[in-house]
Amino acid sequence: MGEYKKLWWTLLGVVAVTFSILGYYGTEIYRTAPPIPASFVSTNGDILTTEEKILDGQTAWQSVGGMQLGSVWGHGAYQAPDWTADWLHRELLIWLDLAAEGEFKRPYAELTEQQQHMLRYELKKEYRTNTYNVENNTVTLSPRRIQAIEQTGAYYNALFGGAPELKKTRENYAMKEVTLPNPERRARLSEFFFWTAWAASTERTDGTATYTNNWPHEPLIDNKPTTENIVWSIISVVILVAGIGALVWAWAFLRKEDGEPVAPERDPILSFNLTPSQKALAKYLVLIVSLFTFQVFIGGFTAHYTIEGQSFYGIQTSEWFPYSLVRTWHIQSALFWIATGFLAAGLFLAPVINGGKDPKFQKIGVDILFWALVIVVVGSFIGNYLAIAQIMPANLSFWLGHQGYEYVDLGRIWQIGKFTGIVFWLVLMMRCITPALQQKGDKNLLVLFMLSVIAIGLFYGAGFFYGERTHISVMEYWRWWIVHLWVEGFFEVFATTALAFIFFNMGLVTKRMATVASLASASMFLLGGVPGTFHHLYFSGTTTPVMAVGATFSALEVVPLIVLGYEAWEHYRLKDRAPWMANVKWPIMYFVAVAFWNMLGAGVLGFMINPPISLYYIQGLNTTATHAHAALFGVYGFLALGFTLLVLRYIRPRLIFNERLMKTSFWWMNIGLALMLFTSLLPVGIIQFIASASEGLWYARSEALLQSETLVTLRWVRTIGDIVFIVGALAVTWQVFTGVFSRSASHEK
Repeated sequence: MGEYKKLWWTLLGVVAVTFSILGYYGTEIYRTAPPIPASFVSTNGDILTTEEKILDGQTAWQSVGGMQLGSVWGHGAYQAPDWTADWLHRELLIWLDLAAEGEFKRPYAELTEQQQHMLRYELKKEYRTNTYNVENNTVTLSPRRIQAIEQTGAYYNALFGGAPELKKTRENYAMKEVTLPNPERRARLSEFFFWTAWAASTERTDGTATYTNNWPHEPLIDNKPTTENIVWSIISVVILVAGIGALVWAWAFLRKEDGEPVAPERDPILSFNLTPSQKALAKYLVLIVSLFTFQVFIGGFTAHYTIEGQSFYGIQTSEWFPYSLVRTWHIQSALFWIATGFLAAGLFLAPVINGGKDPKFQKIGVDILFWALVIVVVGSFIGNYLAIAQIMPANLSFWLGHQGYEYVDLGRIWQIGKFTGIVFWLVLMMRCITPALQQKGDKNLLVLFMLSVIAIGLFYGAGFFYGERTHISVMEYWRWWIVHLWVEGFFEVFATTALAFIFFNMGLVTKRMATVASLASASMFLLGGVPGTFHHLYFSGTTTPVMAVGATFSALEVVPLIVLGYEAWEHYRLKDRAPWMANVKWPIMYFVAVAFWNMLGAGVLGFMINPPISLYYIQGLNTTATHAHAALFGVYGFLALGFTLLVLRYIRPRLIFNERLMKTSFWWMNIGLALMLFTSLLPVGIIQFIASASEGLWYARSEALLQSETLVTLRWVRTIGDIVFIVGALAVTWQVFTGVFSRSASHEK
């Protein structure tokens, strides 16, 4: 460890403490998840539904796209309703009408205010009272509630079954006709939705809040923020301010400047001859921009479905390519090309680490990995199609078709294939890193890089800790290990260390500066990032301690992002350090964009939805989509494209970037993304937030609000930003294609 001992011990301490917290409260989620009773029964013992039927309904929901068609407990797509909030509100209204007819022989809307208050008191008492019997593992429901459940279920059966009278509603929800053909599976689907609403309206046995911490906001039964929600929200803001103050203090008083090294006359990385494995990376770059272009166009297609739910400019497309399918492809293609960009960067660096040479059979390994990635992409996309079209047998859907969980949509077999590919990448990387570790000299930066490579290789495996019929609270815990911890945590550390390693090898920063910056950044990212995983789980059937940990540490996630403006400036200055740096100007400009969007997208827009009181009202609204687009593409997308351009520049030594193409790509994508966010997604989200806070989440996601003239206009306005962004995307894609296939650029110096 040498002079970096304190930094290493800090990092090791952060990892040990934060993962202990994540693991300890993970067991709390297993222990306190909302029960799925053996049966729901009437007062005379008749069985309404069972645990097996509810889990069958969960698998039916997964097969139609799951979180890509509406959401459950706030997680999923934003066009169709949140099924939990929608079911609950519909059932409550039916109960009130049944009670009004039973008590006063008139509809609820015609009662006096006093009579309505009386029935609403009875409504709240019936729904919030927990009748779960632990001893016989049953929940007892009143005859009136069973009648309300049956009527609500009939509506859902008609909605998912293609009833003609609900055709306009399906169009507004971007659902295809006859979404779920099998009547028995539709019945099971309704029972699953009912159970999620039961958990969201029934208080835990201690009587303090519902199983989902009083989410969603539903005034009819006083579902409103808990005291703990408000307290921990305020604490998170205080911690944020304190953390920023501490960082500024440390930055001012503890940071040491090493001075800038004299830049070499020639790019040191070009002093190595290209190895066969590095030359083989050209096809990776083609795959990256091909998937990127596909993702951009399918994203525009998906966005248009929010206006014409079953058509694309009048052409009926939903029967073949429904919203749930194209949204799945949009998200999955993003994850594939971004991950491939990171893998390509690692594979390019591996021979550099190994002294400019390949281990035996390295090129063969790189080729095998590429074709394995292609097979996984194509296979998973075909599986998604067959599952959502309900062509694939139900028992194969989870394994070969669609898991139903956002960001982990691909069938389990394809997920295993992807994990195997990542582990194989890890092996290819370690074959170059291990010999380098045996050389003399300071290896601290290399060790940190190696650890980030190992983490990327192994932590994707967290997705195997849940199965098709795993409790959704437990599944959410492990899903966010991938979406938050693997992507936002370890990819961040890998990116920081890889850039430091690249700039050091270019002779632009000292090894000490690169090492110190990487170790300090890793500690800061993981301190907030690991326990901050829980900020996604406030209302997923967890208890107050999970909320407390998530609110506290997710505030710390934002702290290191405030210095990224300085990092952007440092990266920008590098382009003028030596004449040959002009050759890598545009990759560096992309890294500057990463720092900007990290601050704005991950920092500002991320903290907008992080505090519990904020997320209580806006979970599942377009405010989340605003953060997701700014962070996923703005940070990881630009970073992967920056890596792609950097690798392209080195494997095509004579390439000169087309200045016009690169300016178009950089500025049009940045401006297009900003227009997309601030002229459409965020305004829609703010209007939904007001509706959620005043009326309830059900209304914020209702067709009445989403199809209002104002919101439809705002979604049309998004087309402008989409077109601007597409122009930029096509420009960078064309640059990569011409660079890869240009003969003049491929000759080595």
